Amino acid sequence: MRTTAVILSGPRDLGLQSIQLNMPAPGDIVVEITHSGISTGTEKLFYTGQMPPFPGMGYPLVPGYEAAGEVVEAAPDTGFKPGDRVFVPGSNCFAPTEAGPIRGLFGAATKRLITPAHRAVRIDPALEAEGALLALAATARHALAGLNNVLPDLIVGHGTLGRLLARLTIAAGGEPPVVWETKPERRKHAQGYEVIDPATDPRRDYQSIYDASGDPKLIDTLVMRLAKCGEIVLAGFYTEPVAFTFVPAFMKEARIRIAAEWQPEDMVATRALIESGALSLANLITHTRPASEAPEAYATAFNDPDCLKMILDWRATA
Repeated sequence: MRTTAVILSGPRDLGLQSIQLNMPAPGDIVVEITHSGISTGTEKLFYTGQMPPFPGMGYPLVPGYEAAGEVVEAAPDTGFKPGDRVFVPGSNCFAPTEAGPIRGLFGAATKRLITPAHRAVRIDPALEAEGALLALAATARHALAGLNNVLPDLIVGHGTLGRLLARLTIAAGGEPPVVWETKPERRKHAQGYEVIDPATDPRRDYQSIYDASGDPKLIDTLVMRLAKCGEIVLAGFYTEPVAFTFVPAFMKEARIRIAAEWQPEDMVATRALIESGALSLANLITHTRPASEAPEAYATAFNDPDCLKMILDWRATA
């Protein structure tokens, strides 16, 4: 079984290739992908060669961890059947080539993939391109959920993650948060909350600040905006060392928490919120390109400030 996939052979060396898939194992399902998302966090770091080393990384690789598609093969004991619409957070199902292995650390940017059934999530067939956003929505939910976590009253950054954090805060019954955004073009499409230029904000009493910008240089600024014993949650991904001046944080008795990637319970809860109508995924996708134009799509996703979320459409790909 073969597939057409995006292959990142090295920094800024990206294109489509036809590659072989491994044979399905018991408990696997085969999924035809219709839409996959491009992450401006981890995928951009691989694309630029700036990803810090971690076990299993390397090139060539199939990028992406956001994909929605249709089940085309499934054994009865998997709980799925052909025609089911599913979200898949990537797969490591690619057979080695003569030149060596193709890494599937993420593995969602492909026309077809094979995955253990327990990794797929059945979704509403009405979720077309938006079905690929479940991983990001579940990541936002993971940052908010947990024992003694406080909902944000300030969110830094009105990108896709920042918007989801704001929407989930309201869905959880919290007061509408303030959202900071320095780029005027990204202050649009707020749903029940206010998006402002941080330079215009006089407040110094925020109890819970969630940073979705990924900018490690902001910590000192955010500490000065905290109330006594307030918390800063690092919800982005930081490639540079995160540091802060101790004395102001000491005076505030500030707490700093790191939010990592989503867990299965976050995906279950997020899907329920979407299906109930409490969480909307509307107005998060700004750009869509055919998968055949993947190099151009990745360049736009990473370099165009108007691109909030880029989706690859695989439906016309052989």
